[in-house]
Amino acid sequence: MPLFIIIFLTIYGLAHLYIFFKVRAAFHPSIPLTVLLAVFLLLMNGAPIISRSLMRVGHLRLGSLFSEVGYWWMGLLLLFVSASFVLEVYRLIGYMASLIVKKKVLTISPLAFVLIAAGYTVIVGIYSWNEARNVRVEHITIKTDKLPSDIPKLRIVQISDVHMGEFVGKARVNNIVNIIKSVNPDILISTGDLVDGQLHHFSGMYEGLQSIRPPFGKFAILGNHEYYAGVSQAEDFTRKCGFIILNNKIQNIPGLLNIIGIDDAVYQGGAKSDTALETSLLNQADKNLFTLILKHRPIVTNSSIGHFDLQLSGHTHGGQIFPFNLFVKLQFPFVAGFFNLKSGSMIYVNRGAGTWGPPMRFLAPPEVTVIDLVKK
Repeated sequence: MPLFIIIFLTIYGLAHLYIFFKVRAAFHPSIPLTVLLAVFLLLMNGAPIISRSLMRVGHLRLGSLFSEVGYWWMGLLLLFVSASFVLEVYRLIGYMASLIVKKKVLTISPLAFVLIAAGYTVIVGIYSWNEARNVRVEHITIKTDKLPSDIPKLRIVQISDVHMGEFVGKARVNNIVNIIKSVNPDILISTGDLVDGQLHHFSGMYEGLQSIRPPFGKFAILGNHEYYAGVSQAEDFTRKCGFIILNNKIQNIPGLLNIIGIDDAVYQGGAKSDTALETSLLNQADKNLFTLILKHRPIVTNSSIGHFDLQLSGHTHGGQIFPFNLFVKLQFPFVAGFFNLKSGSMIYVNRGAGTWGPPMRFLAPPEVTVIDLVKK
């Protein structure tokens, strides 16, 4: 974690330094205004760390204020830098063309540069805020010969990465609950990061999920953010919502389904799952039944392929804000959606119903997934 924080703050700091020079070149502010700009950017650069530190020492309101302002700024900064990258490419093409034709072409002034990038940031920022609030229902149908003869269809509903907390409050959670109820699940699955941050935000937020009672049960695994928030408190909250937590356990629904839950890699101390443990759990599964494996991160264990039918994961948020998904894909090849593996195994990666950090999504809408298992 310390190495991740160092890398994050370095990249984030360079982005703020870039904005400082761009704004100064565009507007030529006076010395007092330049100092104010520098102080503001320093505060925004450190806002995620400052907010956590304030909350740890009991300054919850001030910490929440820093968190909200800082995360909004983070999203807007990402959009500004994305637009700036395109403009920098345009400038480079113009510079190279100028060398060829011996005169300036495709020029753009520092002021126009900043105004265009800022305009894009505002327009896409408003759209992204709206996209993050509109949860979609994604339907997939899987044909299998492993359902019992008296059950022609089994409906599994998956939620992931709700991130209940500062930005995902009671109203958003109730909207997700209403969507789940409208599709009548036989089984409800949560694949981690149900909660986020400090648990003082969660008063009265479990009742909606608690009221959902599918005939074959509700099952959950924990994600990395449950461990950041405090694992024992997160487990208590998840159980209050009515979920059975499968932390490195197998749940057999007699004659119907195997459900295997794998703890998140952050708890196991690494980025890879415990292969031996996963193999042991798969060996306990009834091979005649459809086997569902739940892993928060979309990491597929190669030796497990062919021994499970469907893996359900989350964690990536589908990138959450384009073009961040391009970088997420470098670490997780299965960023979002349905993928056929080998030997009959499949994986579905849920984009998540909430947001982490900026309360924004761009070209990665939130989702609740409906998976219908039907007889071949």
